[in-house]
Amino acid sequence: MTEPTPSTEPAPPGEPAKTASPSPSAPPPPATPSSATSPPPATPSSATPSSATPPPGRPVAGRGNGSFGKNFLTALVEGNTITVTILAIVTAAVVGGLLSAFTNTSVLNAPAGDLIPRAWAAVAATYTALFEGSIVNPHTLQALFQQASLPTALHDGYVSAVFKPLSETCVAATPLILAGLAVAVPYQAGMFNIGGQSQIIGGMIFSVWLGFDVSLPPVIHVVVCVAGGFAGGAVLGWLAGEIKARTGAHEVIVTIMLNYVMAYFLNFLLNSPSMLEAPGSNPVTPSIASNAHLPHLFGPNLRLNVGFLIALACAFGVWWLMNRTTTGFEFRAVGASASAARVAGMKVERSWALVMLIAGGLAGLAGSAIVQGTDFAVNTSNYGSYGIDAITVALLGRGRPGGVVWAGLLFGALNAASGLMQSAANTPPQMVEVLESVIVLFIAAPPLIRTMYRLRATRAGGVGTTMSKGWNA
Repeated sequence: MTEPTPSTEPAPPGEPAKTASPSPSAPPPPATPSSATSPPPATPSSATPSSATPPPGRPVAGRGNGSFGKNFLTALVEGNTITVTILAIVTAAVVGGLLSAFTNTSVLNAPAGDLIPRAWAAVAATYTALFEGSIVNPHTLQALFQQASLPTALHDGYVSAVFKPLSETCVAATPLILAGLAVAVPYQAGMFNIGGQSQIIGGMIFSVWLGFDVSLPPVIHVVVCVAGGFAGGAVLGWLAGEIKARTGAHEVIVTIMLNYVMAYFLNFLLNSPSMLEAPGSNPVTPSIASNAHLPHLFGPNLRLNVGFLIALACAFGVWWLMNRTTTGFEFRAVGASASAARVAGMKVERSWALVMLIAGGLAGLAGSAIVQGTDFAVNTSNYGSYGIDAITVALLGRGRPGGVVWAGLLFGALNAASGLMQSAANTPPQMVEVLESVIVLFIAAPPLIRTMYRLRATRAGGVGTTMSKGWNA
């Protein structure tokens, strides 16, 4: 009597067939004439790599030809984070162009036959002004190449004129990056820092006071003012975190109330001659000493200063803190589940206070960059809306330091070019804010983008943000 032939189980794609041993309790199948002469089934050792079927969407090991192209097309149609972000920006640009065209008076008053050409001209003028005001102006570049020599072009300011738009973009992006980091870091710990405005004001107060009222040597004066800006914001951030840790008060309520407190406190200081008000002037502080200014990176004709390098260094520091240190791991663990982190022995309340201290210090550095880099004094309006814009930048950057840098540069470009867009293309300044809002709207809704462009869901379950649950959920 012949031995029973082992049955072969179906194997998943990409794995060799598995041979199942017959059950001891099951009777052996009857032998057939064909089974006696048929070859034995393939064993794992006899299976060759070429016979394995690769999983769908995954390159086969050993096949180098076309693997990069296949991976690129797969990522494109699946709609990963980069694809969705690019499509969101392109979609926002299209929508913003339509809004810019149909809010232009020349387009609204155009006859029916001339509507489309005028609308196209309005859109082209808007985005041309955006490019020329934030990246480079081709006319200044052409004038540079017409100069006799590079030393002459440097002396006459043609080189500075070429790089001025890019310099203004980086200058406008510096406080946005720092304030955006101040919002992104608490996200990792499950907290919302809505108090960027108060922390920026705190940093500005300390920086301007140390800048005009304290006499120090040049390099030391700059460092002390920057450190004072960090300390001024850190105190307010720590206060919000400590109140939450000790009383359970929600940080959103505390930070929003601190915004009002610091705005009115600054107004009081600026209207008190014995405090910060400059003698015989409108509500404004005295200008800081010249040796407290942040040094320019490329000469006096370009406003780009060391503050931009500080912002990039802070972004790298935040990345290293959150991904390479035990403290950062605790922040992320608390953000994922505060109760589980407490059970694991982590001091949740200390993490809340520490993360808000760091966030407040970053926002304070944004205030220091404004005072020491561009304005050199403080009034009731130069802190602007950076605290609110920081939330948008952090959302657009998906809470990641690198994403915050790119989002800050994007918004800095829009802000730097808004003046030229208004003068050259007759674009209302509110259109810049509308374009920013539309970009954030599409970036914050990846399922909407995937639905619009019919993108497949990724194997990991689709595009998601890296932010924590928030609201202590």
